[in-house]
Amino acid sequence: MEGHRRRARWRPAFVLLTVLLLAGVFLVRLTDVQVVQADALRKASKDRRSISTVLPGPRGDIVDADGTVLATTVTRYRITAVPWIAAKAGHVDRAAARIAAALGVPAAPIQQALTAHPKASYALLANEVTYAALQRMRALGLGWLYSEAVSKRIYPAGSVAGNLVGFVGAEQNPLAGVERGSDACLAGTQGESVAESALDGTPIPGTETVVKAAKPGGTVKLTVQRDLQYYAQQVLAQRAAQTGAAWGTVVVEEVRTGRLLAVADWPTFNPNDVTKTANTDPAALGSRAFTAPYEPGSTMKSVTAAMLLDSGVATPASRVVAPYRLITKDGANINDAEVHGNEHLTLTGVLVQSSNTGMSQLGGRISDAKRLAYLKAFGFGSPTAVGFGAEAGGSFGAHAPNWGPQSHYATMFGQGLTATAVQMASAYQTIANGGVRLPVRLVESCTKADGTVEPVTTGSPTHVVSASAARSTVSMLENVATKGWLAAEVKIPGYRIGVKTGTAQEVDASGVYSKQYLVSLAGVAPADDPKYVVYVALSQPKKLNSSLATAPIWQKVMARALQTGGVVPSGSTSPDLPATW
Repeated sequence: MEGHRRRARWRPAFVLLTVLLLAGVFLVRLTDVQVVQADALRKASKDRRSISTVLPGPRGDIVDADGTVLATTVTRYRITAVPWIAAKAGHVDRAAARIAAALGVPAAPIQQALTAHPKASYALLANEVTYAALQRMRALGLGWLYSEAVSKRIYPAGSVAGNLVGFVGAEQNPLAGVERGSDACLAGTQGESVAESALDGTPIPGTETVVKAAKPGGTVKLTVQRDLQYYAQQVLAQRAAQTGAAWGTVVVEEVRTGRLLAVADWPTFNPNDVTKTANTDPAALGSRAFTAPYEPGSTMKSVTAAMLLDSGVATPASRVVAPYRLITKDGANINDAEVHGNEHLTLTGVLVQSSNTGMSQLGGRISDAKRLAYLKAFGFGSPTAVGFGAEAGGSFGAHAPNWGPQSHYATMFGQGLTATAVQMASAYQTIANGGVRLPVRLVESCTKADGTVEPVTTGSPTHVVSASAARSTVSMLENVATKGWLAAEVKIPGYRIGVKTGTAQEVDASGVYSKQYLVSLAGVAPADDPKYVVYVALSQPKKLNSSLATAPIWQKVMARALQTGGVVPSGSTSPDLPATW
């Protein structure tokens, strides 16, 4: 009995102790939840009921030398819906018709998207919707419709400079041209927004919060002038069609700066509709002026002449007897384009008559190793400083400078080696600039979103030949312009000009010379104070396989460049150098 009474006295104490212990455990746990882990738990809870959305950083603009926009980014909208809510609301067919009318699209695809999976929480209704269409859609008051801002790249100038600007993919990833080469400047920085999530996993309207702002990319400024680029493209396209050429290119380079003012290709493409060209002519999705090396032909004779003058082994008056065909002791077989008797030519006359046999004899006065060194100094054999996507450097043929007998001579007049149109223009820029080659420039600067301007550096000048050798070479080119067979076609009234023609056999797929030709014309103006180089090339002109095919292009584009640049007429006449003896 006494034991029972003692147990009865301890029972309340035990119960109280148990309650206190349990209360302590709960208090510790409550403190842990509300104090120690509060931030982490709140974040986890928020994450479970929040939807995160990537905010695209707008891609920067590409502009021409005058600031005209060639590529820009606009905001478009992706429209989505929650089909199960739409089905619950009823009259889906009527709603689809109203949505289609607001967006300006057919109703059938909208209705199909809403009814294909009626229990789904997501359906894509439209892409790339304009803001005006978005506002019309919102006015419908359908709570189960949602929108998401997306970036779209557009090219206001269309195909003008499209070969240079390039294009981006569906996700704004750069694929070609300046878009790809200058992506470090153009690319924006992504941001993030979050919205509260409804029970069905869809965002609750009005709950969006930007947690990290997107930052726009920078602006890339090119050296090209849109109007001159447009004109060059039009003139090239017209003449290429007239002559039945497979493709063609025009390069306009500023002599004192190395800036490319225009680089036209034909055929070309509109970066707003890349798919069309990709399906019909994928080779046109770029710039052959940078990416398609070829044997340039006789426009290379000016380069060889400059080497000879700089080396001191020839003058513009150096004499040679040039036969129609020259068969050398080491087995080379060289001939001129047309049958003729022995011609008594000076070096100037060799350029005027474009004599392969004459240049082969004079060019042999310097070693192959030295000539190769000159070619490299002129920029051949390596891509230009532009670094254009897939840009080619050209080649000097097998075993250079230990060429075989035929290549030993052929490389003097532009066969047996390859170059691009931009490299050829750069070589003439060197000659026109007193023998100093300037790095070729296509991109002028990058202006960051904060306004900081970062000039694009491209390297240092290269002294290739002496100023006197370069000046004498330009004088000989002037005589080609006044005495050559295309004098009337290339003449620009009031201006002294210097030109050189080129006709080169093209190599077929098997590596054998074909009966197809690439014709070209290179020149400078004004020759007394050179400002511009224009280089033109047409591949396989079926209706006119001589430099006459390129002459109208060169004359028109150079005349427009002089006019656009406000260059005053020469005010003097070209020197009259002896071409024969």
